[in-house]
Amino acid sequence: MSLLIHPDQITPFDRGNGVVTIPYVGRWNADDNRITTGQTIFAPGTGLPVHSHNVEESVLILEGEAIAEIDGERFDLVAGEATWVQAGIPHRFFNRGAGPLRIYWVYGGRDVTRTITATGETFEHLSESDRGGMSTGSPSTTAGVR
Repeated sequence: MSLLIHPDQITPFDRGNGVVTIPYVGRWNADDNRITTGQTIFAPGTGLPVHSHNVEESVLILEGEAIAEIDGERFDLVAGEATWVQAGIPHRFFNRGAGPLRIYWVYGGRDVTRTITATGETFEHLSESDRGGMSTGSPSTTAGVR
């Protein structure tokens, strides 16, 4: 088993409306691994719906400008900045810039789930059910800005 991840070995998937995820959780994600990692690219004006995970998540902004809504608070982030979300906390990311937003995410666990706040539906992270239709409109205007 190779511990290297090559771009031609990864199959990106379209979440809909300009959001694409590149999961780096391929063959190397063995039972003893304690993280799940990957990258998501957002076209301008796109984002994910408010959701939570069963494990903690760290997000690093690789490129662009983001709005992170975490537990009702709004944070503006730019390339090089990072944030961390505790397990069970509702959150979302949105591209507030004119160019692409690329985030690198790491989950503190292997068996990650995503629960969509609006519907209460829970999916295995990166499963077929979790892949499509994830993009939504602009972030809440009621969230506090930091």
